[in-house]
Amino acid sequence: MQPTIAQVALPIPLDKCFDYLVPNYLFPVIGGRVSVPFGRQTLTGIVVGLVHTSDFPIEQLKPLKSCLDTQPVWPQPLYQLLQWCSQFYQFPLGDTLAMALPSLLKKGKPADFASLKQWHITEAGKNQLASGFGRAHLQAKVVRMLENGSLSHQAMIEEDISSSTLKTLQEKGWIEAKHTQPKKAQWPTELENSHLKPQLNEEQAIAVATINNHQGFGCYLIDGVTGSGKTEVYLNLIKPVLDKGKQALVLVPEIGLTPQTINRFKRRFNVPVEVMHSALNDTERLNAWLSARDKNAGIVIGTRSALFTPFADLGIIIVDEEHDASYKQQDTLRYHARDVAVMRGHKENIPVVLGSATPALETLHNAQTGKYHYLNLSKRAGNAQAATHHVLDIKGLYLEGGLSAPLIAQMRRHLTAGNQVMLFLNRRGFSPALMCHECGWIAECKRCDAYYTFHQGSQEIRCHHCGSQKSVIHQCQGCGSTQLVSVGVGTEQLEKQLELLFPEYKTIRIDRDSTRRKGSLENALDAIRNGEYQILIGTQMLAKGHHFPNVTLVGLLDVDGSLYSSDFRASERLAQLFIQVAGRAGRASKPGEVLLQTHHPEHALLQSLLHKDYQHFAKTALTERKMAQLPPFTFITLIRAEGNDNDTVEAFLRQVRHTLEANPLYDEHCLVLGPMPAPLAKRAGKFRWQLMLQVSTRPLMQRLLASSKPVIQLLPLAKKVRWSVDVEPQDLR
Repeated sequence: MQPTIAQVALPIPLDKCFDYLVPNYLFPVIGGRVSVPFGRQTLTGIVVGLVHTSDFPIEQLKPLKSCLDTQPVWPQPLYQLLQWCSQFYQFPLGDTLAMALPSLLKKGKPADFASLKQWHITEAGKNQLASGFGRAHLQAKVVRMLENGSLSHQAMIEEDISSSTLKTLQEKGWIEAKHTQPKKAQWPTELENSHLKPQLNEEQAIAVATINNHQGFGCYLIDGVTGSGKTEVYLNLIKPVLDKGKQALVLVPEIGLTPQTINRFKRRFNVPVEVMHSALNDTERLNAWLSARDKNAGIVIGTRSALFTPFADLGIIIVDEEHDASYKQQDTLRYHARDVAVMRGHKENIPVVLGSATPALETLHNAQTGKYHYLNLSKRAGNAQAATHHVLDIKGLYLEGGLSAPLIAQMRRHLTAGNQVMLFLNRRGFSPALMCHECGWIAECKRCDAYYTFHQGSQEIRCHHCGSQKSVIHQCQGCGSTQLVSVGVGTEQLEKQLELLFPEYKTIRIDRDSTRRKGSLENALDAIRNGEYQILIGTQMLAKGHHFPNVTLVGLLDVDGSLYSSDFRASERLAQLFIQVAGRAGRASKPGEVLLQTHHPEHALLQSLLHKDYQHFAKTALTERKMAQLPPFTFITLIRAEGNDNDTVEAFLRQVRHTLEANPLYDEHCLVLGPMPAPLAKRAGKFRWQLMLQVSTRPLMQRLLASSKPVIQLLPLAKKVRWSVDVEPQDLR
């Protein structure tokens, strides 16, 4: 009888699988996890094949240690999707499969619900409540929280209660922990709270009917102006899916930006809604993953990684704000969640809905060529009117903390009328540079080709590229002068200036620095909606998806850098940002106004956005891309390399270029550009170079990369640098 050999994909950066002997007492399944010896360590891998022959002698093969699953980890369509991702994005299969697993499953834990820790008040705790806690205010807060019922450990952490505080109270006998198994959720008979359902306008109703009447796979682009009610369309699409007993997957760019959306889904539907994002701990992530697999959850809302969640019966995939750059993974498996979502819909034979007020040019091109169905929502929902747009030419004007006198005057007019004002500045910190007034020396990061950003609040200078930081310096390292001045304006400086200009109004700043603590963003957004703050300052965190009915003026400061960028996508991103930020103004019955400060009011892009719309800009931009033979009319791959020695990195990419050009598949439809230094030529102490491959069709690009990569891996310099392949990159840095 021939021995059985398992071909196992392991989470290591090698493009191959490993053969292991299957002992008689083990029964592995294809797509299931196994524990195997690998060198001196034990790894968890995925069985990708069961065969009876091997390229190696049988006596050299090590046996499997154990089988961790009796059935495949993923349903067949999802398993095939992961294999496709590995091939398309040129990433090792073992690493691809491991990336799609919750970390507890990667560590070999059972694919079953983990018990949840619940905190309860004890009799001693109730007695202590009566006698008081003295100065132990935090302990009193915890015991009072539990007086009304038990709370999960995670809920406590979210309320900023530390584990040490809970442990102290447990040792005193005032609270106790109990571990409970999550109950299997039962879907109610009444799935929807229909009293929360507003009447659809004609365009919304057509969009819903078009998608609902179509069977099987289809990709639909909902191109709806900001405030046109795209979320209401999503809710109406999900209802018939749930009625059939199927599940829905909703992808959002960043979970922190959309608490309103999540709450809206939870209020509207009575089925369990799971939220998946990076802030979950390992146990919560596994439980959410299992809830979808076992059909406990009816709806899963998550960021890009939620796309690889297994579902018992998936019925629809919705990708909200499909143009957003955060859907593209920037390291490891460099996949684009929007494109992979379309492929998953194809493999599962279900509809995929892409929604945006500013669709990516690639998506619009697919809609124009008939690959996607195009649905337009041109009217704002309810009584909301489109905001009016104006450009402020600030050449020669004095700026106070980045604000011109005309903008300050308009702000005062809107604030006096009792409305809110939003200012958009996509630069956190106090100022982007610290310069010597005497000799012009600028504080520069030693590890990157970048200046330090000055943060006045923490009295630090920080590099926003490598994360290095140090206490603010008070003396020039060039001439010794103490005349150091901040150059440029960041959100911190703008906040200080507004407190001087408008002391009678409250200002709130929302950026990565001010919202680091868990729950702080949600609290800030609630405070804004309750009218506690009149002036809002934000980076792009504040630009997307939020509904602030009292904001009637939006000001965009300092966007000129994007007008003359070397990245061919910079104009598209600026146009999207302008429309998205402008969409925060006048979302209710109050008319909105958008002011854009610029030194270049005559620029064609700004004129197009002001006097036409995003559709006109997109049409012009696509024409330019076609003439220049840029995506979506060609397909590019970026091969990046970095290392400690500048010459070695460049030499390696020269070898890569020769390898590609020597490939028999390389023809007149292919072009290699470079090697060239990356726009940020040095980061975190590493020298960075890149090479761009431009090809006329996707299949040709795939064949060329697949046949060239094994040769590149054998190049003499390949082990001396760190290199990666980014198929269809979104960021050329």
